[in-house]
Amino acid sequence: MKLIFLHGLPGVGKLTVARELATITGYKLFHNHLTVDLVTSVFEFGSEPFVELREKIWLEVFAQAGKAGLGGLIFTFAPESTVRDSFIPEAQSLVEVKGGEVLFVELTCSLEELEKRLTSASRQDFGKLNSLRLFRELNAAGTFDNPRIPPSVFALDITALSADEAAKIIAKKLELGIRLSP
Repeated sequence: MKLIFLHGLPGVGKLTVARELATITGYKLFHNHLTVDLVTSVFEFGSEPFVELREKIWLEVFAQAGKAGLGGLIFTFAPESTVRDSFIPEAQSLVEVKGGEVLFVELTCSLEELEKRLTSASRQDFGKLNSLRLFRELNAAGTFDNPRIPPSVFALDITALSADEAAKIIAKKLELGIRLSP
């Protein structure tokens, strides 16, 4: 299984691009806010039970996807300080021990565009960070600097790209193939 690990700052467009990538490749999409929203319905964000359960769910989904023989899975991820340093090495090990590979792709955009996207109404659907003030505070405090992510296969600046264009570039660079009809 190929685990496409799309990562970048909150608001960059990971989920939007991931949806397009899933459509054109047939890969399943597992975006991190599905788990975050599930776990925060019971535990406070960043609490010990939250952190532990969130990562267990992420890892178990990866394990079951590999066990089920999925060809590919797209995972969206925003590094932030409540994610333990052990998460990414565990995810890599879990996928690689079954003969799969983790392909890290970083999505970026200009700060001006990021701030526009961050306040978009669509970000409220999954309880995503949408406060420009809070983003600036967290970013200045280094909240999004950890955990460290291994070198990406490539980074893609999507400031001026549509989600469809970005998805096609990713599929081509990773040699994922594009389905003729989704």
